[in-house]
Amino acid sequence: MKRNDTLWKGILENIFSDFLCFFFKDAEEIFDLERGFEFLDKELEQLFPTEEIKAPKFVDKLVKVFTSSGAEEWVLVHIEVQGYDDKDFARRMYTYFYRILDKYERPVTAIAIFTDGNEGFHPQKFEYNYLGTKATFEFNTYKILDQDEEALVNNSNPFSIVVLTVLLALKKKKLDDDGLLNLKYSLARNLFGKNFPRKKVDDLLIFLQRYVTFANPEYNIKFEREIEELTDKQKTMGIRELVLDQVKKEGIRLGEEKGELMGIDKAKTEVVSNLLAMNKFSVEEIAKLASVSESFVTNVKNS
Repeated sequence: MKRNDTLWKGILENIFSDFLCFFFKDAEEIFDLERGFEFLDKELEQLFPTEEIKAPKFVDKLVKVFTSSGAEEWVLVHIEVQGYDDKDFARRMYTYFYRILDKYERPVTAIAIFTDGNEGFHPQKFEYNYLGTKATFEFNTYKILDQDEEALVNNSNPFSIVVLTVLLALKKKKLDDDGLLNLKYSLARNLFGKNFPRKKVDDLLIFLQRYVTFANPEYNIKFEREIEELTDKQKTMGIRELVLDQVKKEGIRLGEEKGELMGIDKAKTEVVSNLLAMNKFSVEEIAKLASVSESFVTNVKNS
């Protein structure tokens, strides 16, 4: 859950303009995408502290987006990525909405993305009715389980790859590692065929690599080899290095957010564990790749 949380937050920030264009057909006319975005995660946490939430959250983001009106006009986009059945979800979306609206007094649009495998879970509005006092709050929803896979494959928006990755993760329960490898490779091949900018390909490839995992770590090596063949062994940063670099960045970010170094240590441990599982590198090589001491690698190995 924590890994997916970090991956979702990262990919939303990396391709947010594509995200807006994916959900709003007139996004390029409504928003000034060239001005960039401001991610208000800390402000959102202050509006809705963790201790107020009974069930664990998945991913939530609040983003400041400028409009194309020509003036200093901006709006807020609230995104919630939900991966489990929560009977209080619609109420929480409503609470987010009125607190955001009260604080900023700016137009707000809310989007809920459901990544769970429960066909019956799809809340779309919150209703309140007591002694003549009524309120109805409706929000945008997107149930990944209900999406047309073929339409997504033919979609030219990079965010379609994110949705396809989640669909593959939902299929994972019914597949063995061989079947999963074939589908994962097929999705990677589709990604490389989209002619996206290299940076977006890297970001989406990391999301695919880490969001959809194999039961047997040796299949990670097989997947990497197929990716190398797919890219004709270009002299660019390979997927292994991309994943290592991303893990390090995530660890640093988590450590900074929590005000402690535990996030960094956990990230380095994850890097070392993955490299050890590949059974291809010496302790000295792993220490260099992960930027840790050889004794650190030995301790992880022994544990």
